[in-house]
Amino acid sequence: MTDWTEKHRPSTLTEVRGNDKARDALEEWAQTWPDHREAVILHGSPGVGKTSAAHALAADLGWPTIELNASDTRTKDVIEQVAGEAAKSGTLTEGGSGRRLVILDEADNLHGNVDRGGTRAITSLVKEADQPMVLIANEFYEMSRGLRNACRDIEFRDISTRSIVPVLRDICRQEGIDFEDDALTDIAEMNGGDLRGAIKDLQALAEGTETLTSEDVVTGERDRTTGIFEYLDSVLKEADAQEALEESYDVDETPDDLISWIEDNMPNDYEGRELARAYRSLSTADRWLGRVRATQNYSFWRYAADNMTAGVAAARDGEKGGWTRYGPPSYWSKLGRTKGARSTRDDVARAIARTNGVSMSTARREVVPYLETMTHHCKNRELTVAMAARYDLDTEHVAFVTGSGEDTNKVQSIVEDAQQLREEATVDASEGAFEPGEDEGSDAEKDSTGADLSSSETAGTDDQSDTERDASADTSSDEQGAEDDQQTGLGDFV
Repeated sequence: MTDWTEKHRPSTLTEVRGNDKARDALEEWAQTWPDHREAVILHGSPGVGKTSAAHALAADLGWPTIELNASDTRTKDVIEQVAGEAAKSGTLTEGGSGRRLVILDEADNLHGNVDRGGTRAITSLVKEADQPMVLIANEFYEMSRGLRNACRDIEFRDISTRSIVPVLRDICRQEGIDFEDDALTDIAEMNGGDLRGAIKDLQALAEGTETLTSEDVVTGERDRTTGIFEYLDSVLKEADAQEALEESYDVDETPDDLISWIEDNMPNDYEGRELARAYRSLSTADRWLGRVRATQNYSFWRYAADNMTAGVAAARDGEKGGWTRYGPPSYWSKLGRTKGARSTRDDVARAIARTNGVSMSTARREVVPYLETMTHHCKNRELTVAMAARYDLDTEHVAFVTGSGEDTNKVQSIVEDAQQLREEATVDASEGAFEPGEDEGSDAEKDSTGADLSSSETAGTDDQSDTERDASADTSSDEQGAEDDQQTGLGDFV
């Protein structure tokens, strides 16, 4: 399958979205280049359209391009032989002596002595070039001061959500994909200004889906990373163990999330023995992550990272080519689909925690499961009413705990009875605040014949005392078994 970031790359500058000022400045630089003959540095976050803008400019002006990558040309000799020849004479491309555009990507990856003179060679080259040169960089100030001073610079800013959404909408229409507007907005928002990442997410989520809905999009359950797809492509296909580990430092993912990305996408590229070796490294990494969770000692993260990056890369038999469709971990999709149920569960746990004086964690783990069992399908109606009254639950919460339908008459009648029970309990707890006054109630204490009812009340005292003694005897036998329930408040209404 074709990579959509390449398939839908802008063919003209007018199609470059979200950086109008930078786009216009680039066009003005190109039109006036014969007058100033300066190279230009396009800098900004990954995925905002720097390289696409350079190629679109060349297409508009009819200039052939020569694209080099600073990471692959890190010696003075190579730069002078390849880039120098291209920039000065243009013999490496078609077009004879005509104008051509030299594009040097990842120009901020030149670091002085490490590149054995590469930085000095580039600085000299941009001053002497007979052809326009565009340098692409993510971090402008990681380039040498001499190189920065020798070039113009144009900043590409992160692309706003309202600029990303129309691009995604156009791609969906061209690819024949039905979509919900909210789904495209969610994709744009979770990529934080990275248009390329948004397009990659769109392609991954739209695969095998007739209609892209907001439920298909992973939203608040994860932090969107910069370059996660590029990193997966590197660690699973090209990088050796050392490179895989070092490149992971630039990926904005915690080890807990990164291991999920690698685990879910690894079978797309690995098979057989290499897949078994990679899973062995991941299992070791997972054990270290478990130790971090158990001890809260985050220094163990380094050992987990070693295994999930270097270990997985070392398990590969050679390099791999081609394009692979990577997608977010499957369990994130499950979290998205169950988000509503988990929100309801937390509401129930919060009500229990507030009433019983326990933590939400205790309420979720130790109370809710018992309530679900005891009130399953509202078979014990009296207990279900007591539960709903005790924790002031509405129909949605009662339906969640009991497993019954929210719209059923059974659940609705239980909530109504629970509300009445709460009102009666409020009156009882008022200690007579809502009862008639002493004068108003004096006549009520006599029957129709005028006889005082107090004597009959006194007569029943002995019988009542016997009953209370029996109840007390029964209760004492259950006190020991109820102690555990009292820890969570579960026995308060049982």
